[in-house]
Amino acid sequence: MTDSILSKAATMEIPINSNGDTRTAEEDSLEQIGGSLDEIVGKLPLAMDLQQVMVSGPNLNETSIVSGGYGGAAEGIIPTSSIKAPSMHHSNSNPSMISEEATRGVAVEKFDSVKKWSINTYKCTKQMFSERFGRGMKTVDLELEAQIDVLRETKLKYECILRLAQALTNHFYNMVQTQQALGDTFADLSQKSPELQDEFGYNAETQKLLCKNGETLLGAINFFVSSINTMVNKTMEDTLMTIKMYENARLEYDAYRTDLEELSAGPRDAATIMRIETAQQQYQIHKDKYERLRSDVSIKLKFLEENKVKVMHKQLLLFHNAISAYFAGNQQQLEETLRQFNVKLKPPGSDKLSWLEEQ
Repeated sequence: MTDSILSKAATMEIPINSNGDTRTAEEDSLEQIGGSLDEIVGKLPLAMDLQQVMVSGPNLNETSIVSGGYGGAAEGIIPTSSIKAPSMHHSNSNPSMISEEATRGVAVEKFDSVKKWSINTYKCTKQMFSERFGRGMKTVDLELEAQIDVLRETKLKYECILRLAQALTNHFYNMVQTQQALGDTFADLSQKSPELQDEFGYNAETQKLLCKNGETLLGAINFFVSSINTMVNKTMEDTLMTIKMYENARLEYDAYRTDLEELSAGPRDAATIMRIETAQQQYQIHKDKYERLRSDVSIKLKFLEENKVKVMHKQLLLFHNAISAYFAGNQQQLEETLRQFNVKLKPPGSDKLSWLEEQ
């Protein structure tokens, strides 16, 4: 069979084209095959991964090539086994691709966040300096600003009352402790000095009575200090935090309003119109935020004023009645004052100080 194939190849005609080029039948066949392959490749998706194309091709280690002339039934590439797609490769590459996409998404998100923060900071800083030097226009709510100024002044005065009340508590606590020690000393001397037993005994009882009334008054003052501390450092501070957010929103609103006005006053080309539309959207967003926070501040100031009047009316009455009863020596009225305002004293014999007494 080999001899017949070789003789056939030896007697094969060599065609000559019109240009005089010699082309074999093998080259013509390859050209046709190449053209068919080009058409097939051209129809493949452009986004196909080169690695997938290589994987989907035949495995050369599992094929055999038979050489010989073209035209035989058994000529060309003959696969010796079925082509198996390496599925393990795809399962290993998918998690890494997902991880890369997730990392890329996080990076893009962070970049956008930093970009927005930078632009917003630049605009607000520019607006702030413009207002400081008198070149920028500032949105002012006169009525609301007046209420905010009153609140800040009131907070300073209440902080002064709180400091003085805490100092009074500390001094009075030291006085009560001194009276208790003095009473114990008088009682001890009354037992050891028969000639002055009555005199030491009277003084010991007086100091113990003053110490008991002092502890009762100390409980009333501690309750007063605790209420003032809550009013100043929680209720007023919460309102001031909302006011701070409102002031920041006002600055942002004015910054984007100024930016929109500057763009609207400039030339109108296609790029500028797009920027004006974007600026208009940002302006509306910050305007809504500013108006919402302004409403929140107005409501909180109203509720704060009502709460302040209610709380201080009770606390000032308690402080006055307790101080008056103590220095008048009216033990019954002093105890009644504490029951009236639901003030609970520490259990007898408790030496542990409250957090106000420890300051």
